[in-house]
Amino acid sequence: MNFPSRLIEDAVNEFSRLPGVGKKTALRLVLHLLRQPQEQSRQFGEAITRMRNEIRFCKQCHNVADAELCNICGSHKRDQSMICVVENLRDVMAVENTNHFNGVYHVLGGIISPMDGIGPDELQIESLLERLKTQEVREVIMALSPTMEGDTTIFYLSRKLSPFNIKVTAISRGISVGGELEYTDEITLARAIVNRMPYESFLVRG
Repeated sequence: MNFPSRLIEDAVNEFSRLPGVGKKTALRLVLHLLRQPQEQSRQFGEAITRMRNEIRFCKQCHNVADAELCNICGSHKRDQSMICVVENLRDVMAVENTNHFNGVYHVLGGIISPMDGIGPDELQIESLLERLKTQEVREVIMALSPTMEGDTTIFYLSRKLSPFNIKVTAISRGISVGGELEYTDEITLARAIVNRMPYESFLVRG
């Protein structure tokens, strides 16, 4: 692809680093920005820079936050005794969009995947155990994608949580095996949360 300007080429190369953005789409985005008023392009650039420089992570659940605690952990309207364990921020957003969960979250930051070199030590597991030691938690919901890696992570976590004598449940298998939570439609995900089952039953039926 030939570019009339090195500046445009550099911008296209940066945009094409984004997931799912090829060179043609990147060029379309760059040309769109080029047609906008300079002030609007400046605001776009500043928003990206501020997000990257100023974003924080909740000290309790590891969700993104603007302060020490995210809006969910800091809300007195949320049931702090119910923790939904998810893989990443996108899964928090997916569950929130169902409007069927009023507890809080714990973001692992990934799932156990030996093939990718990700073990338990790379995940936010110890901080989850610390929460159970210091907070009154009555239920932990495993809301991980129904993949082999997700099931492995759930099994590992259930072993780590067993000494706490806390109810451990998993979302029901209305979600197709091998699918990812963030791509599940809101109705199916809502039903999976509402119809969650004890982890022991999950092991038998899964």
